[in-house]
Amino acid sequence: MTLHGHKTGFSLSPILRSATADLLTHPGAFLLEWVHRYGSPLNLIWPGTLQENLAALEGALVDNRVAHAIYYGAKVNKSPGLMQAALAAGAGLDASSVYELRDARRLGADGARLVATGPAKTRAFHQELLDCEALISVDSPEELEDLVALLPADAAPQPILLRLQPQDQKKSRFGMPADAVVHCLARLSGENRLRFDGLHFHLSGYRWETRLAALNQAADLIAGARRMGFSPAMIDIGGGLPVQYVDEAKYQAHFAAQRPEDYRTGTIPDSFYPYGGTLSAADWLRQLLQAEMSDGRSVATYFAQEALTLAMEPGRALADQAAISVFRILRVKALGPDAHVIFLEGGSFSACETWFASEFLIDPILVPATRAAAQSAPIRAYLAGHSCLDEDVISNRWLTFPTAPGAGDLLVYANTGGYQMDLLENEFHRHPMPARFCVTNDAEGRSHLVPDTIGEV
Repeated sequence: MTLHGHKTGFSLSPILRSATADLLTHPGAFLLEWVHRYGSPLNLIWPGTLQENLAALEGALVDNRVAHAIYYGAKVNKSPGLMQAALAAGAGLDASSVYELRDARRLGADGARLVATGPAKTRAFHQELLDCEALISVDSPEELEDLVALLPADAAPQPILLRLQPQDQKKSRFGMPADAVVHCLARLSGENRLRFDGLHFHLSGYRWETRLAALNQAADLIAGARRMGFSPAMIDIGGGLPVQYVDEAKYQAHFAAQRPEDYRTGTIPDSFYPYGGTLSAADWLRQLLQAEMSDGRSVATYFAQEALTLAMEPGRALADQAAISVFRILRVKALGPDAHVIFLEGGSFSACETWFASEFLIDPILVPATRAAAQSAPIRAYLAGHSCLDEDVISNRWLTFPTAPGAGDLLVYANTGGYQMDLLENEFHRHPMPARFCVTNDAEGRSHLVPDTIGEV
């Protein structure tokens, strides 16, 4: 298929949950009205979807008889509605900053529901974590000493994890190698104000096999800690569970056929998130739990027989299908006979893929503002934001629109809840931050918007 001599590429239409698909199958009246009222871009959240995702992960753990603690990685989205949904469903929260911690506390989370796994905790963050007795993952011997210095002489034992840097992650700045973990354990032997609850790791990439390798290392350290007189009760495997954004077969077809000229930069990015992966998060977790460890036991059997809790901090996997971002088209500018740029109004979409020399490999969905627009000719275009920077683009990939977009039409990006919505949002050019609402349905099934703020959730 070609357009003015150019390959149009393979469709990367997003997988849609039924509620989102139903919203988009209407003539667009809801979205057009909401954008008219609240501006562009408009971020919409379905908190109940997080609870469905949580239930799927818990189902895998329960089926395998594994004691578990799931903490929602709140860093993936600053939505209080998603945080509240996690708490309401019995999950905890992973706070990566003092500000996330304060929001969690305002939403009613006590220390028993909170973990802090980030490596760069400030003194104020440490103090507030200690004040509520949250579980703290200690990233280094230096952080351990910082914590000790803050503890009052008569402090009750503060629960901590030690963050392991697995052998194949030596270039990472996160965590500590096994010998440093042993050093910290020796330091803890004489410190009764800290309680060693177990180990934590968080790995790059999305393969369960790397988690299995890290678990084998952690198991050796757990055994060693018990020989030293400690009673660890947890191994925390972090996050990095995969999310399926697009159909796997279409995704593979895109990769097989893509060429440098499919991108306005003339360069194919070196790496992509696995948008069309083979496993759902729950299936990924089941494969890990059933995998064989080096001692011959399955992961699930190891946790059960060693009386250990498996903890994790999914972020993107819990926010899967929980949000969309809606943009109003400001202008469609011709760059030549077969090339256009589409400017999106207030387009401060977190270009966290293009800024990192990658690409958000999901096609946006066009919602025409008028019926007449649906009859226009196809065009080829990339998407740009609102700033004066030439590299402020939302898509470097040339997109083919069978119906030509026009000013006032909407472009909807599905499944933006995991990082895409707000990682790099800012008020550049003094544009306000995008409005954010939770979508609720009344008794008649009509959709309504509720401000996504702590006072409203």
